[in-house]
Amino acid sequence: MEKTELIKRGEDLQTRCVHRRRITHTHFLTPAEQHELETGLRREAGCTVLLHGGAADCERSIAFFLPDYLVPEEFHPDEFIAALQIKASFGEPGHRDYLGALLGMGVERDRIGDIRITESTAYVFCEPEILRHISTVEKVGRCGVKTQVVPLEEVPAEEHRVRTVQFSVMSSRLDAVVAGMFRLSRTQAAKHIALGDVSLNYSVTLRQDTLVNPGDVISLRGKGKGTLSETGGTSRKGRTFLTAEIRV
Repeated sequence: MEKTELIKRGEDLQTRCVHRRRITHTHFLTPAEQHELETGLRREAGCTVLLHGGAADCERSIAFFLPDYLVPEEFHPDEFIAALQIKASFGEPGHRDYLGALLGMGVERDRIGDIRITESTAYVFCEPEILRHISTVEKVGRCGVKTQVVPLEEVPAEEHRVRTVQFSVMSSRLDAVVAGMFRLSRTQAAKHIALGDVSLNYSVTLRQDTLVNPGDVISLRGKGKGTLSETGGTSRKGRTFLTAEIRV
């Protein structure tokens, strides 16, 4: 299979890390790109790959390649990731408003990580090189805003509500798991897969018989996203009990 540009770039950064014994890194990666890099990159000795978005549970992260003298627990992202607080003077702009305002300033999407919103305030993870530029934003949507650079540790934690779903399947095929996770019939699940509405580990998957494993992330357009968290025992009829966590 031909290597993608992302894998080629990752291999180059990894090699430079090993040979120069210094940290190298990508720009912010989408969840799909992170999964591609984690599964497709052939690892080299003397280099550890770490995904970090500026805080725990970030969806968009930078892939850092750490030399052998640096363990992940000793890595501090402050040199590579900054945080900007944007406070609206009135109203509560949404994620699309904040992102649109920043991209409208000519910033590339991969230079910006997650945007966390708390009422009228947003916290933007970004690369330090663009921090001064995006700090000059004056308007988000129809709202005037004020900005302030804040330390990474002052960014509020992301709040996730999770609903646990338990169901059973004859086999861990994608159509069966989607049906169980999102309370659909097997026929409805198969139709969504055929239409390209279902993503497995952030990549659209059209094969109904693709096997799903614990830890896999499944998204259904219009219904949400969840993780298959564990596999339990089997029933007398041979059905396997599964547990999934759905973000709500």
